[in-house]
Amino acid sequence: MAHTVKLKNNQTLRDLQLVINEIYSVTDDRLYDTWDILSNQERFMMRSLKGIRKNDKEKLKNNLLVATSWFLAVMNRFHIDIEEAVLQRFPNSCSYCSGSPCRCRIIKPKKRKKLIPRSGQRPKNIRDFQAMFEKIYPHSERTLEHAGIHLAEEQGEVSEAVQIYFGSHQKKYFRNIIEESADYFSCLMGVFNSAGIDMEKEMLKFFSKGCHKCHRSPCACSFVTVAEFSS
Repeated sequence: MAHTVKLKNNQTLRDLQLVINEIYSVTDDRLYDTWDILSNQERFMMRSLKGIRKNDKEKLKNNLLVATSWFLAVMNRFHIDIEEAVLQRFPNSCSYCSGSPCRCRIIKPKKRKKLIPRSGQRPKNIRDFQAMFEKIYPHSERTLEHAGIHLAEEQGEVSEAVQIYFGSHQKKYFRNIIEESADYFSCLMGVFNSAGIDMEKEMLKFFSKGCHKCHRSPCACSFVTVAEFSS
């Protein structure tokens, strides 16, 4: 039976992933394989970059929100807890230099440091995650265009990790998907921060009635509706 899902203030990243699963998992399971879902993530992420090129913040924001929902759908398909993956990769510090703010440009580390999440420093909600990444990677240190390019780079690395895993089905390559997905999320936060967009606030509005297109949960959009969706 269809019903309406409502996101709440102070939602955790894990809560958001669960809500996206509740809205879209039935449709995703029936209509899309993993590559379809990943392709839609790439599709809307690239459209968000068009918003950067055209200096159209609304286009950037809307496509970034849709891309994020597809990204979380990919995480749900692989049963990856993205909140835990991000905290393991970025425990309130840069995953390479361990600095906050990042000092990679100064010390130029050649490999990642092994970091251990500290108790009591876990972000409590989506806004805290966004603030954490602003502290690690201040938006003043890059342009919005640079943040967008970095996001596109990480999108490619997620796709590559998925391709390698599907070609081998080895546990170590599945681990690469988890790590690259955490890196993608960090760059996603970078674009939100560089554009001055409050991710939690906009997610609450965008998915306030379930699916942003049909306003139902579970989503009732057909394959054709999604394929022809213009943003």
